[in-house]
Amino acid sequence: MSADVLAPAVTDVHVEEAGDHGPLLLCLHGIGSSSAAFAPQLAEISAYARVVAWDAPGYARSPDPEVPLTLDDFADTAARLIRERGGSAHVLGVSWGGAIALRLAVRHPDLVASVIVADSSTGSGTDETKAAGMRARATELAALGPRAFAEARGPRLVSPGAPADLVRRIVDTMAASVRLPGYGYAAESMASADLRAELPTVAAPSLVLCGDQDRVTGIEGSQAIAGALHKTAFVIVKDAGHLANQEQPERFNAWVLSHLRITARIPEQELSSCL
Repeated sequence: MSADVLAPAVTDVHVEEAGDHGPLLLCLHGIGSSSAAFAPQLAEISAYARVVAWDAPGYARSPDPEVPLTLDDFADTAARLIRERGGSAHVLGVSWGGAIALRLAVRHPDLVASVIVADSSTGSGTDETKAAGMRARATELAALGPRAFAEARGPRLVSPGAPADLVRRIVDTMAASVRLPGYGYAAESMASADLRAELPTVAAPSLVLCGDQDRVTGIEGSQAIAGALHKTAFVIVKDAGHLANQEQPERFNAWVLSHLRITARIPEQELSSCL
């Protein structure tokens, strides 16, 4: 992939950044969220790495794209963020962000030092019913508006026993993050995605995580990813739903840092307080 390939009509994206040393960790949120989803990672992992979390094009504080974007376009936009910071990045993607991270690793292997995929799937395009359901989400958002849409979907993203304050934060983040047309472009990118054939070509080492109570993509979705990748570890995060990085941040961060210790060669003594 040529270094000058950029997503069409994406002039800028908003990012949150923390940390001033160590490897670059680029965080790509799920389809109903924003950079706010990575508050626990920005707060904790930034002691060991430079953490960058985006608002995807058309989400939260990022401008709306001028034309529809495909999964390739989202991946190319993420690639531009890495290039702007020099070198390569470890890419952490949650749910839809995991699909983007994997496509990024295929299209721009020189920019991806490793991939961390959490509570994701091989794409809704693997099943006609799933694809239709994903496309219907944009219509639902238009009909309900962001707040009602978030209140309907948010509680399913965590385990049934999740604290009420966490559920409120997730609903509030979704309501403040999603809007059309960006959400519709994201939904179509996922509805069209079938990553099964390309996963074996991912050269970067990977970590695949999934909450043991994920009611959205489920453990089987993460297993399908892990089983197709050549250099991978698969982890079940206890007492977590679809948003394991938010519901069990200490456990999630410990696994991410263990992965970075191996792939980015962070000295073990630097991580002793966390692991």
